[in-house]
Amino acid sequence: MDLNQHQKWLVEFYKKRGWYDLSPEVRMNFVIEETGELSRAIRAKEIGREHPGEAPQTTEQKDDNLHEELADVLDQLLIICSKYNIDPSSLLDYSEAKLHHRWKE
Repeated sequence: MDLNQHQKWLVEFYKKRGWYDLSPEVRMNFVIEETGELSRAIRAKEIGREHPGEAPQTTEQKDDNLHEELADVLDQLLIICSKYNIDPSSLLDYSEAKLHHRWKE
């Protein structure tokens, strides 16, 4: 499945549950929340996470959690793209063009 196919599927999934109707401002709070969870997943992989309320994780569990949190951040960004009628794959070209221009490459 490519990025645009996933976005279409995701939008329908969210609409079925009434989640799509939330404003972009509320959605941005979800991006921040998911980014915090991504930060925790990276910390666990890089320097560990000792917490009395959590069982130690295996390397496989840490990798799985990192994938999950990256996907959660991506999903929130895809919903925001949909709200503003932005083709998410256009962001890839936009990013490359901006960096080429900025760094004269």
